[in-house]
Amino acid sequence: MHTHDLSDWIHSHTFDQGSRAAERGTRWVMWITAVMMVFEIAAGWWYNSMALLADGWHMSSHAVALGLSAFAYAAARKYALDPRFAFGTWKIEVLAGFSSALFLCGVAVWMVVGSVERLLDSKPIHYEEAIVIAVLGLLVNIVCAVILGRSHEHHDHAHHAHHGHSHDHHHSGHHQDLNLKAAYLHVVADAATSVLAIVALIGGLIWGWSWLDPAMGIVGAVLVAVWAKGLLIETGKVLLDREMDHPVVDEIREVVETGAEAGHTRVIDLHVWRVGKQVYSCALSVVTHDTSLTPEAIRKQLAVHEEIVHCTIEIQLCADIAAA
Repeated sequence: MHTHDLSDWIHSHTFDQGSRAAERGTRWVMWITAVMMVFEIAAGWWYNSMALLADGWHMSSHAVALGLSAFAYAAARKYALDPRFAFGTWKIEVLAGFSSALFLCGVAVWMVVGSVERLLDSKPIHYEEAIVIAVLGLLVNIVCAVILGRSHEHHDHAHHAHHGHSHDHHHSGHHQDLNLKAAYLHVVADAATSVLAIVALIGGLIWGWSWLDPAMGIVGAVLVAVWAKGLLIETGKVLLDREMDHPVVDEIREVVETGAEAGHTRVIDLHVWRVGKQVYSCALSVVTHDTSLTPEAIRKQLAVHEEIVHCTIEIQLCADIAAA
């Protein structure tokens, strides 16, 4: 984006093909997960497998979270041009990712409680039947991961096609779709618990280790909690506008302070926050001896960084400061 008109960016984001692909993929995965969830919960209850039940209930939280992710895409697109959203609706998607992380935390707690109860009060398990269902669940998770992986590739391709490849040298890690990542994380977490359930059931079948089933439920809960914590940190950072450690902040200072004669212009106040997957807004105040310096001139200097789509600029002349 060579123009720094925020309304233009919001309009282009409304028709972002990558987001549409992510929405379609997430919706498909939601329905697949919901169907498999019913099978796993029923099978876990029938065959008395805590690991299978944990996987099924875990999958139920994924179905809800994936539905939330799909809804977030639809809502962000629907209200993208609503003037009441000063910087667009992208954070609806981030909020959905944050909520998904909270779902994961709740599931981890439930898995621990259920597993501890089963350790204290073990019951016979129909291993062969439970293993078949767990393997089926894992296959479904793999299919879902492939669907979301392709959506992610489509998303990245659409981003590069729209923005080009300039200035991606160290920002690529910050361009990810956090809503899509949350959906993908739910699928990966579910796949991990499926693997653990299979290991536990095979161990119980071969060696009679009935304790392995609930033990693997606890291990799965720890994995889910760790992944949830990472997602909470990433989405919380965006929601709270904690971006002042991002490389773009130093780049703004460098461009503005070296754009005029050395020592004549410096940034005295700077605020940067993210308004999209790979775009930022900033507000800055500069003090200068250059009486010809204008906000438009600074915007042209910053135009080299396509990720900066909106700037609010205040210029203070040294003479004005001395008089004050």
